[in-house]
Amino acid sequence: MPSIFTHAAVPLLLGGVAGRKCVSGRLLATGAIAAMLPDADTVGFKLGIAYASDFGHRGAAHSIAFALAVACLAAASHRLLLTTPWRAFGFVALAALSHPLLDACTNGGLGVALAWPMDDHRYFLPWRPIEVSPIGARFFSARGLVVIGSELTWVVLPTAGLAGLAWIAGRRRAARRQMPQRRMP
Repeated sequence: MPSIFTHAAVPLLLGGVAGRKCVSGRLLATGAIAAMLPDADTVGFKLGIAYASDFGHRGAAHSIAFALAVACLAAASHRLLLTTPWRAFGFVALAALSHPLLDACTNGGLGVALAWPMDDHRYFLPWRPIEVSPIGARFFSARGLVVIGSELTWVVLPTAGLAGLAWIAGRRRAARRQMPQRRMP
């Protein structure tokens, strides 16, 4: 899995570019939490739940169904999030779904149960450049530094680059709207 920090970076960067008019601070924070939430399944290790179990790490909490359930909760809480139901649903669904998709790009682990509960198969994407992160406190180790470098290269910098391009495009559109229209004589 990418580290918990990288999972949060994706919705924070993209939501930040969208701006406060589109993504409220509360919705942005909810998206970051939704992107990290699937890794709460690591508690299962302490409870004796096997990694390969449907409810083990990268199981049900890493599914499309889980992302949609979290998004439904966000939509139901849209007033609290200072947004519309559809915007809350869409932003949180994408944030929560970014987690298993990033995990499916890692070079270790068992894959992710994207299609749970219809299918308990664990999937990886064909392209897997991201170093798998150690779980727990072992993240703060020499291995953790390798993972940070991998995540910066394959997730944070590309996402920040896309966010920057989107921000520039948005500024240009806004500048064009501000320009006075010339009338033809």
